[in-house]
Amino acid sequence: MAAVAAPPNPAAEQVPAGDEQRPEQTSSTTTVDRNLLNVVFRSMKRTSDLFSAEYAAFPAPDEQSAALMKAIKRRQEYGSVIREAAAAKKARDDAMLALPSTMSQTVGGGRVMNGPDGKLAITAGVGGGVTAEGKKGEILTVLPTGSRPKGAEDNTTRALSLPSKAPMMVKPKWHAPWKLYRVISGHTGWVRAVDVEPENQWFASGGGDRIIKIWDLATGKLKLSLTGHISAVRAVKISNRHPFLFSGGEDKQVKCWDLEYNKVIRHYHGHLSAVQAIAYHPTLDVLVTAARDSTARVWDMRTKAQIHCLGGHTNTVADVICQNADPQVITASHDSTIRLWDLAAGRSMASLTHHKKSVRALALHPSLYMFASASPDNIKQWKCPNGEFIQNLPGHNAIVNSLACNQDGVLVSGGDNGSMRFWDWKSGFCFQQEQVKPQPGSIDSEAGIYAMCFDKTGLRLITAEADKTIKMYKEDDTATEESHPIVWRPEIIKRKQY
Repeated sequence: MAAVAAPPNPAAEQVPAGDEQRPEQTSSTTTVDRNLLNVVFRSMKRTSDLFSAEYAAFPAPDEQSAALMKAIKRRQEYGSVIREAAAAKKARDDAMLALPSTMSQTVGGGRVMNGPDGKLAITAGVGGGVTAEGKKGEILTVLPTGSRPKGAEDNTTRALSLPSKAPMMVKPKWHAPWKLYRVISGHTGWVRAVDVEPENQWFASGGGDRIIKIWDLATGKLKLSLTGHISAVRAVKISNRHPFLFSGGEDKQVKCWDLEYNKVIRHYHGHLSAVQAIAYHPTLDVLVTAARDSTARVWDMRTKAQIHCLGGHTNTVADVICQNADPQVITASHDSTIRLWDLAAGRSMASLTHHKKSVRALALHPSLYMFASASPDNIKQWKCPNGEFIQNLPGHNAIVNSLACNQDGVLVSGGDNGSMRFWDWKSGFCFQQEQVKPQPGSIDSEAGIYAMCFDKTGLRLITAEADKTIKMYKEDDTATEESHPIVWRPEIIKRKQY
């Protein structure tokens, strides 16, 4: 009797027609074939799981969850705006519903009228031929048609384009003109730095002769000379809260002078190149210095330890200023950028790249939360804490080395060619221009202004110049608005974006 045939195997090869099962095939062979097929199928399943599934692909987003998230964000960010818009729309609807039957209203050059059938009829007032109707309470906007493109149909309603507002030109405040009243000689090199002491009794200057000189502010007489630097002095700052004077020079040294003993009591070592500017913090015992090594360094005034090395600029850091609120440190560099620094973290908060050329000078406004920066292209005003650009002060076409601002809103800029510009801070109007004359015996190229500052009252301006002199300016007491009127011609043009 023939053996029972094995069940069909879909994965095995089909037996050609005409071939018959061999009578010696046994049940053991059938078991081996099944085990082999199980192994093959298991291997294929593992291979499929391993290579066919996309494990890196994100699951399909849930549209309902995404819509809910957008609604929450919209409510959180623009909830007040949405509520105000809804309230305004409801107010308009109520006003339209309250219109009496005989009342008409002008909208966009057309008229809104209540018809006899309770509908609102709107007709265009310019171009004619455009009408629209709506139910009572519905707000319809129909605009003057004006000129239409070719092929446009008569019943086309065009979108409203509101005319942009004309720029508002701020009228400048009247300031008395400034005049030169004193020239102080004494340095034998270019005068590169100047600063006034807190009690407004004297001021200090430093120059290329490596000497720091103390002058009487009232008489202009020399009181003291401090020697210690071995190269040109580039920065001088007098502390408001300590009897200290800080100086920095091209010898890479930053010195702290005790004004009670008139000698150096501390050195701050760390800069790799010439020190360009010094600023002290108004409330903290912190000193900030800027140098040609592209860094600004923050020092502990007492322990001489370096707190931060503010790196980020790619060229000489030309100026630095400090204030109480953020940003507590602001630096300007020859890489055409201004950086606002977080003093606690020691990192940059923002980088302002509006200038196209080297930024050599910064000035804080005494009362407003603003500062100004000077570059050969323009003088710009900024608003703290984020460095928002406010306005541009064009016209001083020179390398501007110094800026100073007083409480009356007078901003002064000094150029490398001896030019001075006096600006009204609020309007950005230049109300006076001056060209300084070099001291007799100097060449014309030695007319540059390297540093300037106001005294503590803001009524005296002190400039340090390349002709080895210090010049002092004051307001003309005899000037009035009638004798020196403001020559101001506002131009109704769109203000350029810088």
